[in-house]
Amino acid sequence: MLKRNCLIGFLFFFTLYNVHAQWTGLKEKPSSYKEVKYGSITPKDRQDDAMRRFRAYGLGQFIHWGIYSIAGNEWEGVSARGGAAAPEWIRSWRGPSAPENWTEIYDNLYKEFDPVDFDASKWAKQAKEMGVKYLIFTTKHHDGFAMWPTKYSDYNITNTPFKRDIVKEVVDAYHAVGIDVYLYFSVLEWNNPNYFYKAPETKEEEERFNKFLNYTKNQLFELLDNYPEVKGLWFDGTWDEAWKSAYKFTYNLEIELREKKPGLIIGSRFRNDEYGSRHFDSNGNLLGDYEQGWERKLPEDISWLAGNDWEGIMTLPPNGWGFMKDWSGLYVKTADDILEMLMKSVSMNGNFVVNFGPDGLGNMHPGEQALAKEVGDWMAVNKEAVYGVTDCSYPKTPYGYYTQKENTVYLSVFNRPVNNLIRVKVAKDSKLAPAHATILGEGRELPVKHADIGLDLDRFTYFDFRLPSSFHPKRAFVIKMKLIDSTSKAERLMDAKM
Repeated sequence: MLKRNCLIGFLFFFTLYNVHAQWTGLKEKPSSYKEVKYGSITPKDRQDDAMRRFRAYGLGQFIHWGIYSIAGNEWEGVSARGGAAAPEWIRSWRGPSAPENWTEIYDNLYKEFDPVDFDASKWAKQAKEMGVKYLIFTTKHHDGFAMWPTKYSDYNITNTPFKRDIVKEVVDAYHAVGIDVYLYFSVLEWNNPNYFYKAPETKEEEERFNKFLNYTKNQLFELLDNYPEVKGLWFDGTWDEAWKSAYKFTYNLEIELREKKPGLIIGSRFRNDEYGSRHFDSNGNLLGDYEQGWERKLPEDISWLAGNDWEGIMTLPPNGWGFMKDWSGLYVKTADDILEMLMKSVSMNGNFVVNFGPDGLGNMHPGEQALAKEVGDWMAVNKEAVYGVTDCSYPKTPYGYYTQKENTVYLSVFNRPVNNLIRVKVAKDSKLAPAHATILGEGRELPVKHADIGLDLDRFTYFDFRLPSSFHPKRAFVIKMKLIDSTSKAERLMDAKM
């Protein structure tokens, strides 16, 4: 019976989640052109200060927090592995494993929400020490509960025992330590009678859904009025047919939001064009300022991104966004996993965002605390290879990932060669060559040797850097290479005759 319940719960969640699952490979351009009236509003390559700042972040933090944290991914001993939905989706729990009257039980949990341990300044300090440059914070998830004192719904923080404006405290605390804040906002609201999944069909349905649209607009402008320091809005729950049918409304709403706050950053999840195309319009043009489809996945190659700005967001337990009481029996990503995904992301001009899910009292999970410390220790030494860098034109390397900043190339080494020789591959016609290499945090210069190994028709030449045999780091390290003018050319000794 347990296996059957677990399967039912999994299939229900799988169906819900995968109706809006994101891409996993290279996106193909449409084969024919369409006239699109409600397509992209902003240029693909924004060059204003706000967007340049976004591109330089490198490392971000996501915090999923709401009344679902009280449940902690389980209820009466039944977790997602026993049939419940995932942590922040637990209100959607259905099937034989769900408690009787579960929806009613969940919708009254706000009366118990009293996170007495919550200290936004403590969270901000931890994030700063971790090396985080921007935060995405959940103001309202799919359950519709607002973590700020909204005037447009009674289902908000002021009607809990806690009462305090959590969004304000988070925004103020992170802003005080120099971390930019983006506000997550779910359009979907499970408990709102005026929300529709399918497109409205009758006049009465259209009137109700229009009320919902205006309610949504009012809340968004309220957030921008209440928290003017925020840099962007991060949308979710925009995949249902009703929202997609409101493309004229959402097109104009995006214009109004940007007029309200010049420089506002909005990702590709917000809306669709008149043909229902999300993230990208029907001609393949990005809808928003950056790609948001990389959720719990990363592109394999920079060519997959077609020059778009992007971010990857990642959980620590598998698909655990909100608080999970029990991490046992699950593979939880290590600091080494996170650091490798971070460096892969920034090597392809992206930001990498790590999710945290505090508990119902306002405490981070002990596993999150430990990871923040380990990542922070590494970032303290190697941050210059992460912040404000771009991709490097060098070919892929088996050692790790390249990033670049002007005439400096960084190689983050995750796979150390047994012979202690790091071989860097450079095009023969390159005007710059790597030299003067050091290991970040070490200071001493590495011996370098030009290695022209003479492969016939080889378009590359090679530079070898010798690692000290006494150097034994516990995790990945970064080699910093200064590029200098290259005047030497490989000699053409002979051509093979065949």
